Amino acid sequence: MKPTFAIPPDLLANDAHFSDPFFQRFAQAPHAVQLTPELTKSYDFPTFYADVTAAMGIFLCDYAAAQAILPHPAMRPVRMTRGRSLVIFSCYHYKHVMGLPAYNEIAMTIPILAGPGRDWPVLPMLAQGLFPQFGYYVFGMPVTSKENQLRGNHIWGLPKVTHEIALGPDGGDCVTVAKEPDGTPYFSLRVPMTGTPTPFDTNGWIYSKLDDKYLRSQTNFKGTFNVTKHLRPLWQTAGQPDRPYLEIGDGPSAALLRQLKIERQPFQFRYAATMNSAFDLPQADWRAAWQP
Repeated sequence: MKPTFAIPPDLLANDAHFSDPFFQRFAQAPHAVQLTPELTKSYDFPTFYADVTAAMGIFLCDYAAAQAILPHPAMRPVRMTRGRSLVIFSCYHYKHVMGLPAYNEIAMTIPILAGPGRDWPVLPMLAQGLFPQFGYYVFGMPVTSKENQLRGNHIWGLPKVTHEIALGPDGGDCVTVAKEPDGTPYFSLRVPMTGTPTPFDTNGWIYSKLDDKYLRSQTNFKGTFNVTKHLRPLWQTAGQPDRPYLEIGDGPSAALLRQLKIERQPFQFRYAATMNSAFDLPQADWRAAWQP
């Protein structure tokens, strides 16, 4: 999908796409956002996303490198085996967004524990409900919509940039390719569309930083994902995949990805042809334990 830089002054009238019972769980409320000095728009939050195609790749990376890109030492990557952590690439085609045109997005995240406590290895990924400080820190987020870049920048402090992102099927895989402004690919991910059908009905926390303030926002999604697991990387490193699932370029947009020393052997894939999700404003009553 080519990037869209024009911002329409009015919201899209598309409420009919959000009749699924999933959306009835949430009470929306309007919130005004100043996108540019000349334009302020009022959106309903949480934002609703219907009929989303989602392709996710989970890979092992270097723990120290993951810690180095987090904005505060109290935010700790979830420890895995052999001095590693995880990086997750969640690629979305948002077919219907309440009030907004369709767009593509890639959320590049590190699973973290936010605040003081013991660094249990692996367990937070298996039993997230036992760790209230568990969540995800977004360190990269290319998107095809300038309006959604500005929303992400101004509301949550998310590192959104407006880039071209192609997402679609290719030989049994869902392939996502992100490009630099000059058209050079810097990120490519192949996610198998097959796997073990697994229902997900999940809520979690997205951690971010806006100016000098740390924020926590709730994300929710529901859908059936085809899941492919590769457990061997837990006890061995430098494994080679059967084909190149993840390719990282040399451009400036890939600099942080190269620093993470991501292993090419995948850990897990998840693919859903359709799911529903909701993402809310930052929690007004939450304050980071380490923030004065």
